[in-house]
Amino acid sequence: MKTPVYIAFEGIEGCGKTTQASRLVASLRLLDADSVLTRETGGTDIGARIREVLHDTANTHLDPIAEALLIAGDRAQHRAEVLAPALAAGHHVVSDRSVYSTIAYQGYGRQLPLDTVRAVNDWALQSRWPDLVVLLDVSHEHAMSRLAHRDLDRFEQENGEFFQRVRDGFHAMAANDPQHWVIIEAVGDPDAIELAVRAAVTERLGI
Repeated sequence: MKTPVYIAFEGIEGCGKTTQASRLVASLRLLDADSVLTRETGGTDIGARIREVLHDTANTHLDPIAEALLIAGDRAQHRAEVLAPALAAGHHVVSDRSVYSTIAYQGYGRQLPLDTVRAVNDWALQSRWPDLVVLLDVSHEHAMSRLAHRDLDRFEQENGEFFQRVRDGFHAMAANDPQHWVIIEAVGDPDAIELAVRAAVTERLGI
């Protein structure tokens, strides 16, 4: 497949997105498929500053609308600085989180109006949404067991009800757009999960 594609890994905190996104890029590069590994938020220098504000546990009074707009700002910068140039240069883009995290976290999780969240982020993306979304699905309890060894950031400290809404949101989006989503159970051997991801990418995108 010669046309560059945009692949996003999604899921709740601790589901393994960072690991599997990195592994997929390594696999693509072995196939001589030029690929860029990135993340949202924080995939640019400006975005890294925004990410610090968003994840800082000291920011206990950050308004949900302000939070959503900060993330949209990060996304616009990421689109201009990373996503659009990489795709234009013929590189695949693999991202640890994307616009769908904002719909899940700020829309379903914070319970902001879904249509507004989607519209603002469509503007930030200039309508360039991912070609494939890989949802790594785990329960909140399992995810938290993976994070037990580290200090939790502002999002990771949210309660189980919040993460259930987020997880339900991811599943609702996947159900409404099966052409662009694949759900992979992310419990168990990381190598087996990697193989499932690669199989899905091959089947859906021909890479």
